[in-house]
This record gives sequence, structure tokens and C-alpha cells, in this order.
Amino acid sequence: MRTIFITGVSSGLGRAFATAALEAGERVVGTLRKPDDVAPFEALAPGRAHARLLDVTDDAAVFRTVAEVESTVGPIDVVIANAGYGVEGIFEETALSELRAQFATNVFGVAATLQAALPAMRERRAGHLMAVTSMGGLMAVPGMSAYCASKFAVEGLLESVRKEVAAFGIHVTAIEPGSFRTEWAGRSMTRAERTVADYDELFDPIRQARINASGNQLGDPAKAAQAVLSILDLDEPPAHLVLGSDALRLISAARDAVDDDIRRWETLSRSTDFADGAQLAAN
Repeated sequence: MRTIFITGVSSGLGRAFATAALEAGERVVGTLRKPDDVAPFEALAPGRAHARLLDVTDDAAVFRTVAEVESTVGPIDVVIANAGYGVEGIFEETALSELRAQFATNVFGVAATLQAALPAMRERRAGHLMAVTSMGGLMAVPGMSAYCASKFAVEGLLESVRKEVAAFGIHVTAIEPGSFRTEWAGRSMTRAERTVADYDELFDPIRQARINASGNQLGDPAKAAQAVLSILDLDEPPAHLVLGSDALRLISAARDAVDDDIRRWETLSRSTDFADGAQLAAN
């Protein structure tokens, strides 16, 4: 039986991950923000479902909670840093305070969770660190600049950490979901107020389409959870786990566009080198 630490299990993908793991016989420590959610979560599997109240933007609380879990529940085998939310809004209309709040949860909350769990995993020379980024961490759409920026940041964090800890038997996986049938685009989303009419033609249809699609998204959270569980026993789990055909389509198109730009401007890129400069090795 593994011990899996998952942040943000009150609803959405976090709840789906926790439920599937418990049904598979695993032990799950799930974090929530509301005291009323504790008893219903622990009732999912008495003795194996352990709730902890936690705000992931409180660094000290994250480290205390992980240490307490390690000492009372047992060594953490898998971490899924899932807690997060979306800020929707045109960049010019999005307050910098909203951008900072988005990063506080989606980036620094993830960083604190992974950093708190890493020392014990390194000492044991085993573990699996995961974080839920998004297809929006590998591609971007109008009106989601704050959210996509936060998820791009997490992708970079995971890419570097993966290379740092590989020698210690620790795996690192970025979970990159497309649109799933959760409350992410509904009650969980923060929407910036519209103030600049120049963006009406571009953005109003996008916002309305997202609202209309909420509750009818393509992705099934239960199937996402099974996909995540399926990689836990692999000797070489994926560095990137894309979930959903929409995510596959949109990420592939975005990466093709970047590759096209690189090829088109390759000569100009090379023109900036010193002739006798040192070439850095790639790891």
C-alpha cells in the first residue's frame, strides 16, 4: 500500500485522483481548505483516507503538514500537487494583484509542496513527484494569460527538478489535462471584469463559449485518475502525461508553431554567436 499525498481534494481532478487511489487500495492524505469537507473525505475509506486542512499559499504550513504526515501516517511515496485555479481575463484588464495571487497558488503552492516532500524522498532514494499543470502549460489562448503563465512556470520548474533528482530514484511527471468535466471553468474560476471595448470582438465569444461548455467538457475525471494511477508502477513513467484528445491536438499545434518559428529564423539565431565562444552541453 502506497501513501499518496494530494493537494486540493475537495472536488474536481483532485477528488477524482483521491477516489481512484482509495478504490485501488492505496492510502491517501488529501488537503482541503474547509473544515466541513474533512469528514466526507475521510468517510470515503475510513483508516486510509486522511484529511488535512491546508492553504498551499502558506509555505510554513505546507512544510509542517508534510513533516507531520511523514511522522504520523508514514513515508510519502507519491505527491500530486493538484491545488490550483484559473484566472480568466484579457491581460490588459487583469489586475497585477490577480496575477500575483494566481502565481501564489499555482506556482508557489506547487513549489512548496514538492520541496517539502523532496528531502525524505531523496534520503529514501525513491518517490514520485507529480504536479497538475495543464495543456495551458504548453500552449496558450487569448484571455488566459495569468493562468497560462503560471502553468508554463510549473512546466519549467518540473523540467529542471526532474534532471536534478533523476540520480536519486525519484520520478517527476507533469500532468497536462485538457478540458475536463469539473468546476474549473464554472464556480472555481476567477473572471476579470471587462473594461476595454477594443477586445470585445475577440474575447466576448471566447468567454461565453467557455461558460456554455462548463459541465459538458470532453474529459472524464475518473478516466484521468485511472490514467495517472496506471503510471505509478512503471520503471520509467512519462515526464509529460497529456490527458485528453483536445490537449493532444492543441499542444501539438502549438509546438509545431514554435518549431516552425525556430526553423524560419535559424540563420538569424546563429548570427549572434561569438566565433570562438564555448558551446554549452545539454543534459
